[in-house]
Amino acid sequence: MNRLSLSRRQILSAATAGALVLFGTLIYRFVPEKGFSRQETGQPQEGRRAPPLMRKGKAIFIPEGSPYRSHIVVAPVQVRDVSLSRIVPGAVEADPARTVRVLAPVNGRVSELNIELGDNVKKGQPLATIDSGDLAQAVADAEKARATAKLTKSALDRATGLNKAGGLALRELEQAQNDFLQATSELKRAEARLDVIGDNSKLTGQRKITLNAPIDGTITALDTAPGDFIDNTTSPMMTISNLDRVWVTASVQEKDLSFVQKGERVEVSLVAYPHEVFAGKVEIISQLLEADTRRNKVRIAFDNPNGMFKLNMFATVRFFSPPSRRVVIPPSALMMVNDTSNVFVEVAPWTFERRPVDPEADILGGAVVEGLDAGQRIVVRGGVLLND
Repeated sequence: MNRLSLSRRQILSAATAGALVLFGTLIYRFVPEKGFSRQETGQPQEGRRAPPLMRKGKAIFIPEGSPYRSHIVVAPVQVRDVSLSRIVPGAVEADPARTVRVLAPVNGRVSELNIELGDNVKKGQPLATIDSGDLAQAVADAEKARATAKLTKSALDRATGLNKAGGLALRELEQAQNDFLQATSELKRAEARLDVIGDNSKLTGQRKITLNAPIDGTITALDTAPGDFIDNTTSPMMTISNLDRVWVTASVQEKDLSFVQKGERVEVSLVAYPHEVFAGKVEIISQLLEADTRRNKVRIAFDNPNGMFKLNMFATVRFFSPPSRRVVIPPSALMMVNDTSNVFVEVAPWTFERRPVDPEADILGGAVVEGLDAGQRIVVRGGVLLND
């Protein structure tokens, strides 16, 4: 009986001791640790774990023992000679000095059309024939002026002879001279009109006139057809452009005009040839800024013997500024916060402050920024750990 009682007491004692040990373990594991405390020097007090970083105002301090120190790399800001660039949209256009708009010299009806849009033509090649009553009238006026001039010349010769023989008064001789001068002036006017129209001034009663190509080129616009009636001689019937030399016209924003200098090199890329870059030079800078788009037209000329440049092709044009000393940082140093670019500047050992910067351009292996000075040290890797 005593052995049984002793055994029960031993069992109860052991169970009680195990319960106390388990309770103590649970308290140790699940009760939160007390807050970290630091000395003014930033060193952790003995027996306390260091936090990964500490903030005091705008400054961020990475204490000794923080795992962040092994992931953050700091380097000085670099200053290099850099030629910045800007890329702007452009398009291929015909050279106005090699473009002719063909006008009808007289009113009339198009009886024949010998070309189509896109055709290549040679100088002097027939383009269209116009049947015109105005042309017939102009030819008749010229013939009438010739006859009048011939008649007045004969009258003047007779009056001159009679005057010398004493059989004609001076007043009548002067009248004959005046009639001849007027007839001569009218003949010159009529023949000049025929020259403008293009008639040879030799045939009478002609009604049809043939328009010939004034230059070698391509029909780039066609605004007429057989049977069309021409009643406005100031409206072009067609346009011929010589595309052996073309323009690439870039539209440069007002803020980027400092990158554009006459004679400076540019690089042009065409959507049609994505793997080719065409080198050129700025030839014409417009002196007029477009009021609606606030853009300036800049033109670069290219020889086009093989016809690679097609009118209205889309292009991108890269302009380069003269080399200058610029601050260059690695792209990994840039942090974005609310659409603003920032970097972390080291203001003391392992102490950093956020600074806004203005990225100007991306170059090979870096980014050109404003807002930093040479010699400043910044976080170039691991800044994401400080960015919140």
